[in-house]
Amino acid sequence: MQEKKRSKADQHAATRTALLATSRRLFAAQGYAGAGTEDVVREAGVTRGALYYHFKDKQALFDAVVQAEAALVLDAIGQASAKAKTPLEALLLGIGGYLDACQQPEIRRIYLLDAPSALGWARWRAIDSENAMGALRQGVTAATAALPAKRRLSAEALTYLLSGALNEAALWLAEAEDEAAARKACDKALNRMLADLFSDE
Repeated sequence: MQEKKRSKADQHAATRTALLATSRRLFAAQGYAGAGTEDVVREAGVTRGALYYHFKDKQALFDAVVQAEAALVLDAIGQASAKAKTPLEALLLGIGGYLDACQQPEIRRIYLLDAPSALGWARWRAIDSENAMGALRQGVTAATAALPAKRRLSAEALTYLLSGALNEAALWLAEAEDEAAARKACDKALNRMLADLFSDE
């Protein structure tokens, strides 16, 4: 009996994985509006009943895909900043990891372009706050705490300002004719800006 339960749980997990992988590919290629649940079901090789067993509707499915993309972005930030020796270096490297992740077409389309409108701004912000923006807040807070009291600015204000700037930068880089040159200019500007903001002098 226990083996039967495990087998059924494994089947459910495999179905959910297939649905998420297939829908990610379709949402990235066709956008939220263009990808239909019938396409997801057909390409995943499951029934509509299986889809609705795991997800209430298309929006719930997309929400799960967005959460997975957010986790990928957070992982990229963590890996990029892992070898930093100072809070400011960790912040800079983490930002670089964020921009690198957002240059992946799937992440850019799903996470930055479609998620705010398809899920609503409040829901997207909640997901982002637990992932990329949450990591940015931690980085800014640590870099701020390392400064003398007289040089500290509001970590919360800086987090929101930098978050908006980075989202726009990621979209700008994606549209740049010369992405390498644009990224070089972006990194130079970010380094100067953050060096000024977090200078202890």
